[in-house]
Amino acid sequence: MDRAGTALNDAFRLLQAPPTPADGPPRPARRLRTDHESVEEDLLKLVLTVVELLRQLIERQALRRVDAGDLTDDQEEELGATLMALHDALSDLCAEHGYTLQDLNLDLGPLGPLLPRAD
Repeated sequence: MDRAGTALNDAFRLLQAPPTPADGPPRPARRLRTDHESVEEDLLKLVLTVVELLRQLIERQALRRVDAGDLTDDQEEELGATLMALHDALSDLCAEHGYTLQDLNLDLGPLGPLLPRAD
């Protein structure tokens, strides 16, 4: 828990605005685009990113269970078909809105990308 608190503290520290130079006027803050269309698109991209992250986590957990022998052959088949259907549905949603699955990978700055690279 200490490590998580330290990491969260570091993340907030990185988000703080840098000090302004003493010899000049302060620079204006970077503005967010908050028009109706951009907010909807950003929210859609965020939701698709969360779904892709969950899909990848479930896929990894499924592979662990298959490797451990916890599933029957029928369960493995059903799980594989379900994960493939979810991947296809997510790919279709991305294509419908002009994204690729690679577009969903958020850059977290010094922490690196949110999603692991596709194998």
